[in-house]
Amino acid sequence: MSAPGVDRHRGTRSLQTIAQAVLTPPERCPGLAVARLDRRGFLQLTGLAGGGLMLAFSLRPAGAATDPAGATADRDTLAPSAYLRISTAGILIHATQPECGQGVKTAMPMIIAEELDAAWSDVEVRQSWISEADFGRQFAGGSTGIPRVWLPMRRAGAVARAMLLAAAAERWGVAVEECTTANSHVLHASSGRRAAYIALAEAAAHLPVPDPDHIPLKSREAFRLLGTRITGVDNTALVTGQPLFGSDQQLPDMLHAAYVKCPAIGGRVRSANLDVIRALPGIESAFILEGNGDLTELKPGIAILGRETWAVMQAREALEVEWDETGAARDDWAETRAQALRLAEAAGAERLAAHGDTAKALAEAATTVEALYSYAFVAHAQLEPQTCTAWYHADEGRMELWAPTQTPQRAVSNVAGLLGLDEAAITLHQLRMGGGFGRRLVNDPVCEAAAIAYRVGRPVKLQWTREDDMRHDYLRAGGFHALKGAVDPEGRAVAWQNHFITFTADGRTPVFGGHLQPTEDLGHLIANFRLERTQLPWLSPCGFWRAPGASVFAFALQGFLHELSTAAGRDHLEFLLEILGEPRWLEPDNTWALHTGRAADVLKLAAAQAGWGRPLPEGHALGLAFYFSHAAHVAQVAEVSVEDGQRIRVHEVTVACDVGQIVNLSGAENQSEGSVIDGLSAMAGQQLTHEQGRVRESNFDRYPLLRMPQAPRVRTHFIQSDWAPTGLGEPVLPPVAPAVCNAVYTACGRRIRHLPISQDGFTLV
Repeated sequence: MSAPGVDRHRGTRSLQTIAQAVLTPPERCPGLAVARLDRRGFLQLTGLAGGGLMLAFSLRPAGAATDPAGATADRDTLAPSAYLRISTAGILIHATQPECGQGVKTAMPMIIAEELDAAWSDVEVRQSWISEADFGRQFAGGSTGIPRVWLPMRRAGAVARAMLLAAAAERWGVAVEECTTANSHVLHASSGRRAAYIALAEAAAHLPVPDPDHIPLKSREAFRLLGTRITGVDNTALVTGQPLFGSDQQLPDMLHAAYVKCPAIGGRVRSANLDVIRALPGIESAFILEGNGDLTELKPGIAILGRETWAVMQAREALEVEWDETGAARDDWAETRAQALRLAEAAGAERLAAHGDTAKALAEAATTVEALYSYAFVAHAQLEPQTCTAWYHADEGRMELWAPTQTPQRAVSNVAGLLGLDEAAITLHQLRMGGGFGRRLVNDPVCEAAAIAYRVGRPVKLQWTREDDMRHDYLRAGGFHALKGAVDPEGRAVAWQNHFITFTADGRTPVFGGHLQPTEDLGHLIANFRLERTQLPWLSPCGFWRAPGASVFAFALQGFLHELSTAAGRDHLEFLLEILGEPRWLEPDNTWALHTGRAADVLKLAAAQAGWGRPLPEGHALGLAFYFSHAAHVAQVAEVSVEDGQRIRVHEVTVACDVGQIVNLSGAENQSEGSVIDGLSAMAGQQLTHEQGRVRESNFDRYPLLRMPQAPRVRTHFIQSDWAPTGLGEPVLPPVAPAVCNAVYTACGRRIRHLPISQDGFTLV
């Protein structure tokens, strides 16, 4: 179904473009991060007006004509950029990627500072401007931030350090090999001389640029900054209430705006009492926008503008709209769930993968287990509702945006296409986000603000309400798994069958977060394996939610593995290690793939740190789960107790991670703890249900967030290694729910197979 004049699939294509940008792992992007770097394409050296060393380093995207200094770059390279300036004023590092609480504004400059041998106290960090020409791809998503910049940033710091060493050696008339660096200084041990980087910067700026391929990088043992705890560079500003966020923005002569859209996605405005609204106190304008046919950019709706937020909110309450829902979504969760339960009893519509003879193994097995797992749709519920400030300077034909977005460059192209402007005529100021979790990968609020500002020619701050956020979110997809498994008389897993029921908007491909790769299902390591899929129609938009797909697949798949080990009478840790088998990459020569040895190591570490098998107080139990996502291996043990058969208390969660080299230990621990809390919150009672295309839950009174007394102790242990760092913003979340639910079964004998757990009558206390 589609609304008249609306191409529903255009929105799908836009999301697919975003997906390609944020979910493609570095190891599968030719020339990205791990590629051999061309010297000129990597580093351009210029003298600054005030005297100093400026290093702009980038791997240009394919097709880019020039680098920042105008030199032609290789066409086969693609990566983000960074920017380092050393002058008499100090050491300045620009943070080039969007900050949404994941800590990259601190962690990425740390990488440069480490190889530069700069004292962190000497470094000033600033958020960069938005420019693909200067910085390559700038976005926050897919837990790819650190992996994408790891080598380019290390090499940038190392090259700058080498040039400073050369400048000092030339000044002192000594061999460069006799000089060393530490704490933002070059040292000559035999003479006792030392020179600060800022004093050497101008001289270094006139030296030849060395080939970055021939500059050695530090060994892990030589790191002095990486792996330590560094407080966030914005922390002081945050705790003192500085205006860092989108909702903080104020401009002269600014109007406040609300944008009202049909509660059923795809609906259009038929009529509204706009004359009444325009006459209300404090209201300056109200008008209809027809939308541009792309539901990820500008949906049809009504803009209300006033001199203050309260006047706009009051006017919104008085708005009366007749919606044309001819082609709007009519999704209904209760009907869809009933249909899925019927389909679960039959074979899947398509086979995604199979090996061995699953049917025979199930028929002949000593013990078989069957279960149906399900999980509901959920919202992002980020702390800061969507907002954007826009100002169209009509006399100059340019648009200025203040936007908390995870994809700023995409936002610029979205607005340019929407309004027919040249991208060069759009300036986007990147703001810190009050949470993103994937929602701010889509720039519909930015497009709405820009379209409204273009119409009125004054600064406009668009502010969504929490209800807007819930009703017009890009949801984590719901789904169902009809699972069958078998173990032999020795308790070994011999068969695994997964009928995955998911959703589709176009009748062909799953919605975002609804695609299960065969290798993501650990059941494929069992001798007899079958993965089938059935897709149900669903038009309400789905999108990227923290750890897309993995956040719910882990619940079903790791929960059912526990059912099999229980049926076999086996220790669950031993059972999982047996399935993993000998250490190996599941995809040879692909370090973005699961390594069974690394998986086993985090399982053993989590179990050891949690005291797996130790005596526990009455009513307590431990639950274990593992999951691999975003190139990270994560295992968790949850200690829980169950009161009155339904009141669950999570006392402690022990996390073991292998994400390679840790950059900022403080930030890494924060990411882990936040993921556990987020996972528990979604597990406990969060679900969105649709009736005739409308979301029933519109605020936190019906969509509960975890409260502080419900939060457990979280202890995180990292396996530090020479592996390059991988993502950490998402992969700790997936094992939370299965670890807790497996522990609940051990504690009270009741199996949880549905999320949220409130569907099975459980509550978290």
